[in-house]
Amino acid sequence: MLESLSLAAGLSWASGLRLYLTVFVAGLFARMGVIHLPDTLAVLASPWVIGVAAFLAFVEFLADKIPALDSLWDAIHTFIRIPAGAVLAAGSLGHADPTLLTIAALAGGTLAGASHFAKAGTRALINLSPEPVSNWAASATEDVGATLGLVLAFFVPLLFLVMLIAFLVVAGWALPRLVRGVHGGVSRMAKHMLPGTHNPISRLRSKHD
Repeated sequence: MLESLSLAAGLSWASGLRLYLTVFVAGLFARMGVIHLPDTLAVLASPWVIGVAAFLAFVEFLADKIPALDSLWDAIHTFIRIPAGAVLAAGSLGHADPTLLTIAALAGGTLAGASHFAKAGTRALINLSPEPVSNWAASATEDVGATLGLVLAFFVPLLFLVMLIAFLVVAGWALPRLVRGVHGGVSRMAKHMLPGTHNPISRLRSKHD
């Protein structure tokens, strides 16, 4: 039960960060016989699924390095990562009781949503900066973090679940601050872009008129 819980939590949490990488890693590990997936997730080990997931993971890897495209990609994937996290969490429990599967799907969607919004909020705040280095560093951290999290969920379930609880505590504290930070950054950019707002000559002309 602990392994099933860790698998469900790991797949749903990682899908909120890197959905296609998550499917690729889980499918590849299952294909190689490194891990055993329940029958309800056996499709992940299909060569076609692994190949498509690898291609989409590569596309996401490139899109994630371009600030404007990254924000658009995250916005679109709000409607993809969260449902996928719910499906993966439910599938991780195999042919369990429908009530338990429903609870797992709701919890999986919540976990995927927490990691997705934490990622999207952090990246949106970083993307307001004109320099690309912090964006690339954050992207690489997400790639490594999602992969490492999956490995822990597969092989060290208790440690992963403890770290997941810590993540949820930090995310609950950080998300409201990220929202305020992004809102403030966008507001400052909008004021800066308004004609005459920061131009002293324009303000003098406006007073003169």
